[in-house]
This record gives sequence, C-alpha cells and structure tokens, in this order.
Amino acid sequence: MSETYAKRLSAILLDAVTDKDPQMQEQVCGALCDFGESKPAEVLSACEEHLRLHEKLAHPYRTIILRAMEIVVSNHISELDKDTARAIILLASNEMTKVKELVSDWQQAASSVLVAVGRRFISSVMEELLSKFQPGLLPHPCTVHTLASLSVSNVFGVVPFLTSILSTMLPMLGAAKHDSMKVVFCCALQRFSESILEYLANLDQAPDPTVRKDAFASDIFGAYDILFHQWLQSGGAKLRLAVVEALGPMSHLLPSEKLEEQLPKLLPRVLAFYKKHTETVHVSKSLGQILEAAVSVGSRTLDIHLNSLLAALHAQICVPVESSSPLVMSNQKEVLRCFTVLACCSPDRLLAFLLPKLDTSNERTRVGTLQVLRHVINAAAAQMEVKKPVILSSMKLPLLDTNNKVKRAVVQVVSAMAHRGYLEQPGGKAMVEYIVQQCALPPEAEIQKLGADSEALAADSVRAISVSTLYLVSTTVDRMGEVLWPYLLEFLVPIRFTRALSPLCRSLVHLAQKRQEAGAHAPLIQYNGNVHLPSPYAITTRLLVEHCGPGRWWRPQLCLLQAVSSYPYVGDGRGAASLRLLNVLHQDIHPALGQRWVTAIPLLLEHLDEYSEETLSQKEWEEKLLVFLRDSLAVVSDNTWVCHLTLEMCKQLPNYNGTPLEKNFLYKCVGTTLGAASSKVVRKHLRELLETARYQEEREHEGLACCFGICAISHLDDTLAQLDDFVKSDVLRKSAGIFNLFKNRSESEANKVRSALILCYGHVAAGAPRELLLARVEADLFWNMSQCFSTKDPALRLSLVQSVCMATQAICSSAHGSSFHLSRKAELVAQMVEFIRAEPPDSLKTPIWKKAMLACTYLVTLEPALEEQVQADLIHSCLHRVMAVLPEPEEGDSPQESLYLDTVQVLKDLLTSLLLWNMTPLGLQVMVEHLSPWIKSPRGHERVRAVGLSACLLQFFLQHLQISALVPFHNLGLLIGLFSPRCADLWPATRREAVSCIHSLLYLQLTCVGFSRDYQDDVAEQLLSLKDGLVHPDPAILFHTCHSIAQLIAKRLPPDQLINLLLTLFESLGDPDKNCSRAASVMINCLLKERGNMLQEKVPEIVSVLRSKLQETREEHILQAAQHSVFALATHHCASVVSNLLGSPLPFDSHTCTLWRALALEPGLAAQVLGLLLEKISKDVLFEESQAFLLSSTPDRVATLLPLAATCALHEVASAPASGPAVLELYPQLFVALLLRVSCTMGVQPPRQLQAKERRSASSGLASRSLEPCSSAVDALQAVLVRGGNEDVVQCMELDGGWQLLRTSAGHEEGVTRLASAMAKFAGPRLPLVMKLLFTTQSSMYEVQRVTSTAFLAELLSSNVVNDLMLLESLLYNLMARQKDTSARVRRLVLHGLANITLGSPDKVQTHSPQLLTAMIGGLDDGDDPHSLVALEAMVGLARLMDLVDAWDLHAVLLHIAVRIRPFFDSERMELRSVSIGLFGHLNKACRGDCKDVFLEQVVGGLVPLLLHLRDPHAPVVTACRFALRMCGPNLECEELAAVFQRHLQEGHDLHFGEFLNTTCKHLMRHFPDLLGRLLSTSLFYYKSSWEDVRAAAPMLTGFLVLHMEAEQRPQVDLEQLLTALQLLLKDPALKVRLKAVKTLGRLVKFA
Repeated sequence: MSETYAKRLSAILLDAVTDKDPQMQEQVCGALCDFGESKPAEVLSACEEHLRLHEKLAHPYRTIILRAMEIVVSNHISELDKDTARAIILLASNEMTKVKELVSDWQQAASSVLVAVGRRFISSVMEELLSKFQPGLLPHPCTVHTLASLSVSNVFGVVPFLTSILSTMLPMLGAAKHDSMKVVFCCALQRFSESILEYLANLDQAPDPTVRKDAFASDIFGAYDILFHQWLQSGGAKLRLAVVEALGPMSHLLPSEKLEEQLPKLLPRVLAFYKKHTETVHVSKSLGQILEAAVSVGSRTLDIHLNSLLAALHAQICVPVESSSPLVMSNQKEVLRCFTVLACCSPDRLLAFLLPKLDTSNERTRVGTLQVLRHVINAAAAQMEVKKPVILSSMKLPLLDTNNKVKRAVVQVVSAMAHRGYLEQPGGKAMVEYIVQQCALPPEAEIQKLGADSEALAADSVRAISVSTLYLVSTTVDRMGEVLWPYLLEFLVPIRFTRALSPLCRSLVHLAQKRQEAGAHAPLIQYNGNVHLPSPYAITTRLLVEHCGPGRWWRPQLCLLQAVSSYPYVGDGRGAASLRLLNVLHQDIHPALGQRWVTAIPLLLEHLDEYSEETLSQKEWEEKLLVFLRDSLAVVSDNTWVCHLTLEMCKQLPNYNGTPLEKNFLYKCVGTTLGAASSKVVRKHLRELLETARYQEEREHEGLACCFGICAISHLDDTLAQLDDFVKSDVLRKSAGIFNLFKNRSESEANKVRSALILCYGHVAAGAPRELLLARVEADLFWNMSQCFSTKDPALRLSLVQSVCMATQAICSSAHGSSFHLSRKAELVAQMVEFIRAEPPDSLKTPIWKKAMLACTYLVTLEPALEEQVQADLIHSCLHRVMAVLPEPEEGDSPQESLYLDTVQVLKDLLTSLLLWNMTPLGLQVMVEHLSPWIKSPRGHERVRAVGLSACLLQFFLQHLQISALVPFHNLGLLIGLFSPRCADLWPATRREAVSCIHSLLYLQLTCVGFSRDYQDDVAEQLLSLKDGLVHPDPAILFHTCHSIAQLIAKRLPPDQLINLLLTLFESLGDPDKNCSRAASVMINCLLKERGNMLQEKVPEIVSVLRSKLQETREEHILQAAQHSVFALATHHCASVVSNLLGSPLPFDSHTCTLWRALALEPGLAAQVLGLLLEKISKDVLFEESQAFLLSSTPDRVATLLPLAATCALHEVASAPASGPAVLELYPQLFVALLLRVSCTMGVQPPRQLQAKERRSASSGLASRSLEPCSSAVDALQAVLVRGGNEDVVQCMELDGGWQLLRTSAGHEEGVTRLASAMAKFAGPRLPLVMKLLFTTQSSMYEVQRVTSTAFLAELLSSNVVNDLMLLESLLYNLMARQKDTSARVRRLVLHGLANITLGSPDKVQTHSPQLLTAMIGGLDDGDDPHSLVALEAMVGLARLMDLVDAWDLHAVLLHIAVRIRPFFDSERMELRSVSIGLFGHLNKACRGDCKDVFLEQVVGGLVPLLLHLRDPHAPVVTACRFALRMCGPNLECEELAAVFQRHLQEGHDLHFGEFLNTTCKHLMRHFPDLLGRLLSTSLFYYKSSWEDVRAAAPMLTGFLVLHMEAEQRPQVDLEQLLTALQLLLKDPALKVRLKAVKTLGRLVKFA
C-alpha cells in the first residue's frame, strides 16, 4: 500500500502544479520538496514518470517540477542510487534538449538538475552530456551551458575531462553560425578557464596533481584564435561582449610567448569596447585579468600601450558614479583594480600621467584623478613611498578648487595621505589647513553649491567628511600627533575658521590628553620662537574670556570666548568643545586658574547639557560666562595681564563687525575686564572705545552701552568722566550746547551718535552703585538726556526712553529712593507722554510705549506728587494708545503679541502706581471713569482689555485699602451695574474678568462696613465658582450663570444701592453687545424677584423705565423680561389660559414658549397646568391612520393635534426650573405617560396642517422649525426628569446615546433599557409607583407599548434596587405571566429580564432556579420565532444563570441544553454562533464534578468546531471559542492540553493559529489516539464551510493530526476519503484554501 499511496499522493501534488496562481505553484513545489525529504527516491521517480507520461504539459509547469527535483536531489544526493540517478539524468537531459529553441526557465531548471546530480555522479552526467557533445555535430546550447556550470560546481570532477572537451569543442567553434550559440561557447570557455585556474591554484587538494597549465594551452589558444580573430570581428554586440569576458580568464592559460604576441592586438581591441558598450563592468574585469596575466609573464608590451591604457581607464574612472547604479559602482572597482596593477609595474609613468590631470579645471577629470590617486596611495604604498614629495606638490591647484565634488575627493586623498605618512613631508601642513578650511564651510553655502541636481547626502557633505577626517586622523594616526600639535592652535583665532572650532577643539583635546599622558608635568606647548601661534590674549578673547592665564602670557591657550558665547550649540556644539579644550589646557594657561576651572568648567558643561539650542536662555548663558570671566580675573589678580587682555579684546572688536550679537558680547567682556583694571587703563580704553565705535550700526549701540554700564559698577567716576570729556571734546570750537560737536556730520549720523551716548548714560545709571547714583542722576544724567528731548529721530527717542527708564528704575531700587525728591519729575513725565503720543496710534512696532510707560511707573512713585491734570493726561494717553491696538492674528506667539502683552502689564503697573496716591472710593471711581468708554466699546478686544485692567485695579485697591473708620461705598451700585452685564460678553475672557470685578467690589463693600481684610464671605466666594459656567458657549448656561451672579449680588447689595444698580442695568439693555443686553435683562428679573419687596416706592419709576425700553426695542430677551410678571394671570384663570395657549399655532413661537414657562413660576399653579396637560395627552387619540397612496401597503400614522400641542406645552412648563415641585407631585404619571407616548409616536408624522405649513415655508425660502412628534415626547420626558431631580438620569442617557436610540424604531428597545438602568441607578425610590402604572399597561392593545413596558421592567431586574424595595417577587410574577404573549419581541424581552436577575439579585437565583431554567429551556424550544431570536436570548440567559442556579437543577438539564445548542455552532448568523459556543463553554465549566464523564462525549463532539471557528471571520465568535476551549480543557483530563489552551487562548493575547493547532494536535494524538478517525471525519465536514478561513483551517487541522499520529493509528484513517476531499480542495476558488490543502498533502507522506 505504501508504494501505491506514495504514487497517488505524488500524482495529486503533480496534478496541482497546473494551478494558475504562482503562489500556489510555489506551495506545490514546496510540498513536493517536503515529500522528498522523507521519500526522495519515490518523489523523484514520480516526478520523472509524470514528466515522461505528460509530454504535452506546458513548460512553465514542467519547470516547477524540475525545480522540485533539483532541490530534492541537492538535499539527498548521498541517498540516491545509481538507477534513480541514471533515470533523472536521462529525463533532465531530454527535458533540456527537447526543443531546439531556447526556453530559459525550463531548460535552466533541467540543467540545474543535471548539475545537482553531477556533484556525486559526475561520470554518469558527463557520459550523458558527452553523448550529446559529439565531434562534428553542433551540440544543443544547453548542453554546453550545463558543462560550463558543472565545471564551476564540481571543479575537481570536471577539469580532468576538459582536455577532451576542449579538443571536441574546438572544431565546433567554426561550425557555430548563430550568435546565440557562439555566446554559449564563450561563456563555457570562460567557465572552463576559471575552473582550470581554480584547479591549478588548489593542486594540493586535487585528485590529479599532475595536471599542468600546458595541457590546456594549445586548445585554449586555438579557441582564443577563433574568438579574437573571427567572432570579435563580425559578431553582434552581445557576442562581442561575451568574447571579451571570456578572453580575461583565457589569457592566463595562453602560452607566455603567445600572450606576448597577442597583447599588441588584444589590448587595443578590448579598450575599444569602452566606446561601444554602456555597461563596461565586464570589459573592465576582463581587462584587469589580461593586465594581471601580462604582468605575471613580465610582458614589455604594456609599456608600449601604457598611455592608451591609462587614458582609457582614466576616462572610465571619470564617469559620474550614481549611487543607484550597482553596475557603474562595480565598474569603478574593476577600473581601480587595473590602476593597481599598473601602479605596481609602472609607478613613474602612472604618476606622470595622473598628476598633470590635477591641473585641469574640469570637475570630472579632477575628481576621477583624485579618486585614482587616493586608491594607488593605499593599494601601492610601497611603490609610492619615494613619490611623496611629488604627489604633495601636485595638490596645489586642487586645493584651490571650489567645486564641492572636488573638495570631497581632495579630503579623501588627504585622509589617505595622513595614514601613509605624507603629511609629515614638507607641504603636509597645507593639507591640514585645507581640511580645517573645509570644516569651517557654512552648511547653507555648501548646499547651494551642490546644486539642485546633486544627490549628495548630508552625511557625505564636504564639511561632514572633513570633520570626521580631522578627528579620525587626530585620534587614530599616531604619527600625526607631531604634525597637528601645536599647529592646529593657529586656526583657533582667525575668524574665517569660526565654524571649524568644534572639530578643532575636539582634536586638540585628544592630542593634548595624549601629550599629557606622555609627559605628566611638561608644558603642552613649546613655542621655541614660533611666531605663528596666537597670543594668550587672542586665544582668551576667541575661546572664553573667562579662561585667561596670568604670568605665562607667552603661551596661547585661551581663545574661544566670543564664538561660543552667542551660539554655543552651533557647529556641533562648539561651546562645549571649547570649554573642554580650556579644561585640558588650564595648567598651561595659568597655574592659579587650575583649581578654579576644574570645578567651574564642568558646571558650565552641565548647563549646556541640561538645555538645547531652543531652550537655552541666551541671557542666562552670557551672564554665566561673564561671572566665570570675572571670577577668573579675580583669581589672576594681575593688572598687567588684565591690560594686555583688554588690549587684545579691543583689537578683536573689528573682527566681529559682521556678527553684532557676538560683538556685543565681546563689548560686555571688555567692560568686565576693565572692571578689574586700574583707573588709568579704564580711562584710556573707554576713550578709545568711544572714538572707534561704529555708531552707524545701531545694533552695536547696546553692546557699547553695556560695556560702559558694566565698567561703571567699579569705576563710576571714570566712566562718567570719559563720557563727559568725549561730549565736550569739540564743544569749545563750536558752542556751549551739548552734542553740537556733531554739526559737521549729517543730522542722521549725529543722531546715531547721540543715541549711542544716551544709551550709555542709561546703562551707567543701571550699573552704578546706588549710593553714588542719587547725587549725580539729575546733574550728570538727566540733564544730558534732556538736551535731546526735542528730537524726532525714532532710534534716538527709543534710546532716550530706555535710558530714562533704566535711570528711574535705578533710583527706585536704591535704599533712599522712596524719599528722593526728583525736581525734573513733571518734565520727564510730560516728555514720556509726548513720546507715547508721537507713535502711530493703531500699531505697536517698537517698545517705546512699553519703555515710556515703565519710566512713568517709576517716576510716579517718586516725590513730588503729580497734578490731577497731568495724571489725567497721562492715563488718557496711555489708554488711548494701548486699548486701540488691533489684535494680532492667532498664529502663535508672535514678537508683536509678546511686546503687546508686556506693554499691557506695564500699563497695569502704571495705573496701580497712580491709584496709590488716592486710595479712596472716589479715587477708584476716577480710575474706572477713565476706563468706562473702553468697557462699553463696541469692539471686543477693547472691552476685554479694559475689563481686565479694571479687575487688576480693583484687586489692587482691595489689597491696599486701609480703613480707619466706617465709610459708605456710595458708588457700589453704579460700579456693579457697569461690570455685571459684561459677565455675558461675547469674549469669554471679558466674562471672567467681569466676575472678578464684581467679586472685588463685594469685598470692598464688606471692608467698608467693617469686616476684616481676611474675612471669607460665602456669597462672594460663590462668584468664583461660577466662572466655569461663563466659559460655556451655550447661551442658556451663560445666562443661567448670570442669573446666579445676580442672586449673589442681591444678597450682599445694600438697600440704598439697589435702585442705582437697577437703573444702570436698564441702561445696559441697549448695550451693542446683545449678550450683555440679555444678561442685563436676566439680572433685572432676578433682582426684582429677590429684592422687589424693597422697591415699593420705586415701582412706578421701574415700570416707567421698563415701558420705555419695550417701546425702544422688540428684542426677544427684553420681551421675555417684561412678560415674566404676567404669570399672575394664570393663578386666577388656569384652565382658560391653558386652553387658549394650546390653541396657539404649532410649533410654538418664542413668545408662546415664554408664556408657558411663566406658568411654572409658582408650584401650585404649575401642578394644575401639568394635570390639565396630562389629561390631554392620555385621553385623546394618539394618532390617526390614513392611506397616503393607493399602492401603499401600510397606512401612514399621523399625530393628532391636541396631544401633540399638550406634549410641547408640557415640555415648556417642565423646562422651567420653578416647575420642580409640581413635577415631583405628578412624577409617576408624567413619566409613564410620556414614555408610552414616545413608544407610540415612533415613525408618526406631524399633523397634516403642520406638514403643509412646512412645505409652504420651504417653497417660500423661509426657515421653519419642524416639529417631530416622537422628539417632542422625548424632550418632554427629559424635562420631566430634570425637573424631577433626576438630572443624573438625563446626563447618563445623554452620555450613552440613549435619547437618540429612544427616538428610533431600531434602537427603541435599547433606549428603554438604558433609561430603566439609569432610573434604577439614580431614581430608585421613584420606581414602585412607576412599576405599578407600567403593570397596568401590559395588556395594552398597542404591541409597541407592551414591548416598551416589558423592556423597562426587564431591565429593572438587573439592579438590586428591586430587591431593596421588595419588588422582586411581583416583578418576576409579572414577567413570567407574559411568556405566552403573542409578540415574539415581548417573549424575548421576558427572557432577557429573567436573566437579569443574575445582576440585580444573584442571591435569589437558586430560590427561583426551577422556574428560571424552565423558562429558558422553553425559549430554546420556541417554535414560533422564525429568526431564532427567542432562542438566542434563551442561550444568553442560560450563560448568565449557569454559575448561580442550583447545581442539581442544572445537572438535570445539562445534556438537553448541550444537544439543543449544538446546531447553532455552525449557524449562518454570527450572534447565534458566538452565543451558543460561549454557552457551551459555560456548560463545560459547570459540569466539572459528577457529570464530567457524562458530558465528555459532548466535549469531544464540539472540539473540532471550536478549533476551526478560531478562524471565524467574526471576532465575537473567535472570543467565544477561546473561552469555550479554555473551559473544555479540564474536562478532557489532559493537563498538557489544558495548559496549552490556557497559555495560547488568553484574551488580549495574539494567537499564532498554526503553532497553537500544531501543539493541540500533538497532545490530542498523544493522549487520545483513538479519537483520530472521529476528529478527521469531523474536520472533513468543514471542507465545505461557507467561510474560507474556516475552510482553510480544516485541512490544517487534518495535516497536524496526521503529522503527530503514530503508525498504529493508521487504520482509523480513511485515506481514500481524505485524499478525495483534499483533491477537491485543490480546486477551491480561494487561494489560501488551496495552499493549505497542498501543505496537508505534503504531510500525508507518513502514509507512504
């Protein structure tokens, strides 16, 4: 049987080869290979027979079979017997030569089979091949190709045959007529030659060590003669290229004299191919082999052709290399290999050819030449050793080339030179300097030079390569230490090398550390007269000014301050690199600095590491550097050293003219250094700075001024003296007016000088010691500043404002500032106001406003006090400018926005400073009056700014108010009336600030009447909690919050202020901001309600004002405010009012809605209204049925008008907050009536007249609010719940989407369920009466009402509230009574409700388990439900009850349930599959114990469906299968299998199905071998499953079962049935199914 079965299995797989899908073909090939692993001979025989018997099988399919044979043969060559090998050889030979035409894939596969067999049976293969390789007959091309391949794969086996093969082949060459055949011969000769060369190279391992090259020489030369003299002359391009490829290895086998004879002809012909072929890699490779052969025989012909060779090869190397072309890259490597050969034999002529090429300006030529030069420097180092000076001198012109590609090539050459000792020669330092220059390239300039068409990556940029090269040479080439140190120090100071500082410092650090290791205490730098090294002061200024050394100032170690201070992260972190260099060199700089720097520099480095370029505070960083410098100077404490350092700093100032930020910092360093110098040095250098400063560059003014300011800290008199002397230096020749010395200049130039000097005065004032400043501020500072107050130059004005600001701030910060009498105060304030007014009013371009107001802020605090008019002008000017500025577009934090915010903050400080002079209610009123026009402005940005300023002022006033006696706050009502409407401003920020204003005013009132400052008032504090409501954009929430604010105001407002507040609010009804107008009306109504009893005498006045407002406008909110008082009418005529209002047109307009809500203001009245409306809803006909169209199958339902109107009215009444008590009184009736109305109005259309009205509105283009009956009922129900105190229910439903579900037919049941759940959770005490009313609706004539009430009652059982309220028994009785309802929906809901007891009252389940199980089993057997929904609910319920019912009751029905649910495992409905499988899992869980043996049969029967449905297309089914299998595991009494289920099937873990199924089948077969037949037959059922994933999983299960079965289990397998089923699956339309079937067939080899 085994042989027959193996043959059939092979036949099935071979038949499947014809599948159209390539993936399937590959799988079949793999299956054949798998089969061949265990039965190689049988598979090979079957394949051989199949190919032999199916002559007409298409060649693509034959190719697949041959590929499988080749793999099997390769893997089992040692197991093949001679007969099988012979049969395979004959088949493959026949397949290969069956057709004369070339069919590459097919014939190549056959050839590969022969090659694979030839690895062992070389004689047989050669015999077969040579039989088709007869003298005088032209062989099949594939025969020759196979011989060539064999010669490579089995060198030792084929080479002995090659003498005869070559002898036979040689005459054939002349008979070959077609190029294709000639190409094959060329390839064979190439392979034969390569094999011979390999054989000769490994003679010690060869079977015949006597083989010599001479044995092949004559035949190879004969072949060479034909190839070169005939085919190369007349063949096509492909043939000629094949000839050239063959000539390379053949040249090594030619006799020496013949090679020498042929070279003069061979070399030119090969070189000519460079011009004829684009893919030249094969030409270059062959040429390299020819050159190696020529050199090996000492040919002199190369000298003759050397120039042409070099020219041709050079042209190839100059071809641009594209990274995406591997052929071009390979050609470059082969060409360089040729150059290596030539460099070793003719180095002089090679350099004579290459070096002049470096002088050309052509980019490609120069780059290619440099590439060759780098290669020969490395590859022919010995030959190039004596040529180093010549090569170095030839690099002069390339060093000047600006092309980036050339630069990269030069850098690479320099790197090679460094490793080979070139840079130690004269001229080597020029190479080093070149590398440093490239390190200093600006990245942006380099990118621009690369051009748009360049594909150079950033990592390959010139600078990146240079940086890495410099570091590599410094750290890895030991001999370079003497070259680079201290030579690299010379590049630290020059500005042009700034961008190279980081790599320079890194290299210098490494070099210095190495030198320190070599000599621990020796100085690192020995100058020995080296004048090129920079001085220590130059290095200090360049590196870090802080790190200078005293006595040893002939040593240049300190140079990186300036560049690293402004941009420490630029250039790969040059700041950190420079600091590390200083740290290494500290001992050489100055011995006294060592200990200080060892601790200070790491702290600076740590600071840089803590931040990034984006987060570093430049000001803080510069301050740290200046402190470091100041500390270093203090440690040095040498005036001479400081003088030299200062001089060097001043010399370097011009170097930074193009970088103002760095130059300004250098100015600060100069000032810091001068602070440590003597008075004489200070005066000298300050004078020089004033004389040499570039005043035309305004950006340098700040740096110069900072220098003077820092210097003034220690030398105030000297600094002021130099400023005064400079100002007066030319005055004597002109006039006594200050600054007249600039009259010879243009006015603009003079203003720039004045601007710089004025700024110097300001910084001097800011830096001067406070005890010395007060005596000189007016005479020396303000007097000089005042001389320029009349200027119109913007820059000079800004300098004046800044200087005044700094001077006044310095005065205020002094110990005696508060008592200082500034006689120029009024003048200075007036001048600042003038500057503010002179700026454009609608924009903020410069910080003049900010600085001027800040100066005024400091001035205001000084004595004497300002006059009232001056104060008023100051306030008006500042407000007029700041408030009117248009806001910036919201595009992030723009500089203008930041400047504006700073200006506003300064304005706040100014106003509070002014307020301090008059801390009384009157003073506060004056301030608010200035702000009042802006508070009421029609422009929102002005309002928000004004109210914000007001809040700030009020808070300040409250905090600083000192009350010595009780005083009335007469303006409280007016002020609250001004701010309270702003609580509803369109701008949220205005609302919040308005609340803050009211909060402060209430506390001011409390303070004025005697409460302590720290008193916390509950009412006032509630205002702050209302701010969140003001953020909400919903107007209802907003105005409700305003109402709450008004209530709080009413509680704390004195009676005498009430009328003032109301009158102010009445005025606000006409506010241009409609929100504020509405808020005013809300607050008026609230105040009238809360405090109206106090306004008896004022009622006529109030009514008069109200009437006038109604006459002025018809705004809706004003109308509502007026109508609020008419609700009293309904207290006398309730029924009549209700009847008339119900007759209003639907939908109700806003006026009608307002009236309805007004009726709820009094609870007794509201209860009467609700009762009347409830009667209209419950007793009238709910809808009418009409046939809309003659062909309509179902009549339309149209709502009746009166119940609909009553529903809408009820909603309006219940929406009023005051209706709460009335709603509570009628809560059960309202809830049930509205819930049932919702159920009856689903899909019900509005009344006909409303539909007609909507159509008319739509046709006329007028907007009309549609009225949907069901939605109106839902809205009314929501309102009742809210008013009944069940806001949580409404919110819960809203979050769950319950209200939307309630409105739709599809989601109504779920909506009712969610409503019941929310009621049970939040409204439990209301349920008894609600349930009692719902019980009465169970017999309703409307099915939908029965469904609604049943759904509600069913859900209540899921809550323990029914148990707590002792409603369980009655609820269960009521639901069980509905099991025979004619509606399947009702019956399903009954089962759902009974199962809910597991959630609400699990402890009661056992008590009622017989009834519950009976009901569920009855549901399983429900035959009146065609869709099995009742059965589905029953299964869900059983799953929930399983763990809680009485075990004895459950065991009695366990098998019945299992049998009943089994058909649902494969139901087409996903829900039935998932629920039934999940229930099966629960049954398994429950049966552990006594019933386990009885239930085992069910477990075994369900195992296959559960395993296969793990591949179900629906996730819930898969989840259920996971659970069920985990539960089945223990019942199988196999711990290993149970552990597998637990490990692989946990929820949330990814399942590798194949691995899991394999492991499961292994344990099944190990522990349950007798189940094999049953499991296989069950899996065959799923071969026809409608789900392709399950269909694909079934053969997987079959395959794994077979894989792990033992031999004794074979009788259980019906092989015929199994093979037939798998054969059918091979024709399945789904590819994945066919693939799995093939895989399984491959595993059936066990039966062979």
